[in-house]
Amino acid sequence: MDNPDIYVAIPAMDERQELPLTLQNLAEQQDAGRFHIYVCVNQPESYWQIPDKSAICLHNAQLLDYLRQLPMPNLHIIDKSTKGNGWDDKHSGVGWARKTLFDMILNVAAGDDIIVSLDADTRITPRYLASVRHTFARRPDIPALAVPYYHPLAGDELTDRAILRYEFYMRNYAINLLRIGSPYGFTALGSAIAMRANALRKIGGITPLKSGEDFYLMQKFRKMAPIGLYNEECVYPSARPSNRVDFGTGPAIIKGAEGNWWAYPIYHYSLFNDIEETYRRIPELFDHTIDTDFLHFLQTGHKTASPADIWQSIRQNVKDLPHFEQAFHEKADGLRILQFLRQKHKDNPMRDEEALYDNLSLWLPNNLPEWYSKDTDFKNYTIEQLDNLRQMLLEVEMGLRKR
Repeated sequence: MDNPDIYVAIPAMDERQELPLTLQNLAEQQDAGRFHIYVCVNQPESYWQIPDKSAICLHNAQLLDYLRQLPMPNLHIIDKSTKGNGWDDKHSGVGWARKTLFDMILNVAAGDDIIVSLDADTRITPRYLASVRHTFARRPDIPALAVPYYHPLAGDELTDRAILRYEFYMRNYAINLLRIGSPYGFTALGSAIAMRANALRKIGGITPLKSGEDFYLMQKFRKMAPIGLYNEECVYPSARPSNRVDFGTGPAIIKGAEGNWWAYPIYHYSLFNDIEETYRRIPELFDHTIDTDFLHFLQTGHKTASPADIWQSIRQNVKDLPHFEQAFHEKADGLRILQFLRQKHKDNPMRDEEALYDNLSLWLPNNLPEWYSKDTDFKNYTIEQLDNLRQMLLEVEMGLRKR
C-alpha cells in the first residue's frame, strides 16, 4: 500500500489533565496523511466500590464527557470505565487496554497500515506521525519500530534526579546490547512503539500483562524479523511517579526518589563480554558443543540429559547455520539476557557510579568533563551535570541506533 493509514492507540486512566495535551499534539500533525485516534478510557469495575478510588472514577467520567464533545471526526472512544463496562480484577491494567485498542484497530486496519502506540501523557512533535510513516516506507523489511525517547525534566528536584537516573539505566543497557550486536538491543516503551498491522496479526497480537507488555510485544516482533531502531522524531514521555504498574518508568520514579535503585543497576560493560563471545562462537556451537558462562546459564530450567542436548536437538532440526543462529537467538532472548546480567551483576557487584564512568570512558574516551569522577555519588551532582551525562549517553545510543 502506497499510503497506509495510521492508527494511534492511547490507553487512558485518570488522564483528564494530560490527554487533552496529547490530543492537541495530534491535532497539530503536519503531512501525516490519513490517521485515526483510538482512546480507551479504562479502570477496574471494582473501583466504583472503593472509596479511595472514587476520584479516578470521577476523572474518567469527566474525560469521557470531554472526549465525546470534541470536534474530532477521526477520534474513536472505547469506554471501559463507566459502571458495568470496567475490567474485572483479573483482566485489568494497561496491558488489557492496549490489547483492546489493538484488537479493535485490527478489525478495520489493512495489512500495511501502521499502528502507533502512545500513552496519554506523552508529547509528540508536529511531524511525529509523518516521520513514522517515512521510516516504515524507507524500511519495508521491519515489522515494528522502537522509537527513540526523551523524558522532559519536570522542574522538581526529586523527580528530575529519578528520571535521569532511570534513563542512565535504560540507555546504558541498550547501548551495551547494541555494542555487542545483540538482536535485543532496543528499549521497549509503550509510548514509543509503532508496528505494521499485518505483523501484529502474525504474532497473534499483544499479551495483556499488567506490566511489561511492551517488552514482550517487541520481543515477539524481533523473533519475527529485525525491528527498526531509528526515527527522525522522538517521543517525549512523562516523568510522573506512578504505581499503576509493577515496574517501568512510574514505579522507578517512586523507588528512585526514595533512593532505591537495586532493580535498575548500571551494568558494567564487562558483564556483556561473555554474551558477545558466545555470539561470536555460534558457528562453532553449530558444529559441536562449546562452553561459555552464557551457554551454561541458558541450560537453567531445561530438563535435558546433558547441556549439549539443547543445541543438538536444534542442530537436528535446522538445515544450515543461519537457521541455527536464528533458533539460538529465539532461545537466548531478551528475557534470558536480562536474567543472565542480573545474576552476573549479583555475583560481581559494582557501584553504579563506577560502572557508568568506566562505560562512558570506553565509549567517549576524549569527551568526559573535568568535573566527572567515578568516586562521586550521583546525589552529589547537580541536575545540570546529571543531564549532561544523559546527553552523552543519548549521543552514543543514537549513533548506534542509526547503524
